[in-house]
Amino acid sequence: SAAGMNRVYLDTVLRVVGVAYLAAFGAQVCRDAGEGALAVKVELAGKVLILGMAAPLMFALLDTVLQVLPQ
Repeated sequence: SAAGMNRVYLDTVLRVVGVAYLAAFGAQVCRDAGEGALAVKVELAGKVLILGMAAPLMFALLDTVLQVLPQ
């Protein structure tokens, strides 16, 4: 709060980092078990989840950039 940052953005970033770690861990477990194809699908699912969770942040950033640019 001292930095003047919105708490929603910090929560979203922390969730994205958590999903990235879980997806990487899950994919590594699949690779260790000899399931390379499943590992790729776990990584893809993690990336899709991250993209979905980060979409509001990307839209807010785009909105901020558009407000700063002269019209």
